Amino acid sequence: MPRPLRYTIPGVPQHVVQRGNNRQPTFFDAQDYRLYLECLREASERHQVAVHAYVLMTNHVHLLLTPGTADGIAKMFQSVGRRYVLWVNRTYRRSGTLWEGRHKASVIHADRYLLACQRYIELNPVRASMVAKPEDYPWSSYRWHAFGHPDPLVVDHPLYAGLSNDPESRQASYRALFSLDIDKTTLDCIRSSTERCSVLGNDRFRGEIEQVISRRVPNTQRGRPRKAVLQEKPERG
Repeated sequence: MPRPLRYTIPGVPQHVVQRGNNRQPTFFDAQDYRLYLECLREASERHQVAVHAYVLMTNHVHLLLTPGTADGIAKMFQSVGRRYVLWVNRTYRRSGTLWEGRHKASVIHADRYLLACQRYIELNPVRASMVAKPEDYPWSSYRWHAFGHPDPLVVDHPLYAGLSNDPESRQASYRALFSLDIDKTTLDCIRSSTERCSVLGNDRFRGEIEQVISRRVPNTQRGRPRKAVLQEKPERG
């Protein structure tokens, strides 16, 4: 079976997942997480990729990225892989591959899905029953977005920044989003589009992507999120 194509368009955000080979662990100690984040920060800056959100799980990573160039994400992963895998193999006296051969990615219609996808990423440790609250997990971007804890890796997406001009109000609005469940339709859309390396968006957005890449994009969506979910507006009271 041929590998699914990935669609990388400068300026268009992507949800990217990279898993350990055979779902094996990729992080073994706190120093590993810290080094990976350092590698990712340096590589993302070098290859013009904005990292909007992330979570490092024990055997995979989720990233919300916007590339500045067509090959920026691929080069970034190559750079991180070389440095981090060398560290792991030397430190733990192992050999061979650490990651699956290719990362998986979906192109995101930002206005409709970006904040939902960002929440999906930062809620991974909660869904995995590793922590009760997203702020309890140290290896994600949630603490920056929700509380302003310094994170040199993160480059805020304009949709997050647009929640408020005031940082404290922005963080409060972002925390309020987490009082809302991500509905099953949206979860299924995020998961299926990433797994199949497709487009997370409606038919119009898919058509725009097809025009840019001059190639047909398969429709992996089973429905569309409710209007309230699409807008991702926090409740005010």
